[in-house]
Amino acid sequence: MPKMKTKSSAKKRFKLTGTGKIKRKHAFKSHILTKKSKKRKLALTHSTLVHTADEKNIKTQLRLK
Repeated sequence: MPKMKTKSSAKKRFKLTGTGKIKRKHAFKSHILTKKSKKRKLALTHSTLVHTADEKNIKTQLRLK
């Protein structure tokens, strides 16, 4: 059998932390920024963790389990 390939879209969007959690970036920060407040844009800059309900699907796409 050939090797299982990871999903290219997933490997570009997600990183694994040292404790095994999955890190992601916020959406809605690429364009049309004039109507968004400075507080909102600053909050969207920081990365966050993927919700536990979605972790299984993303780990499957990254071929971790």
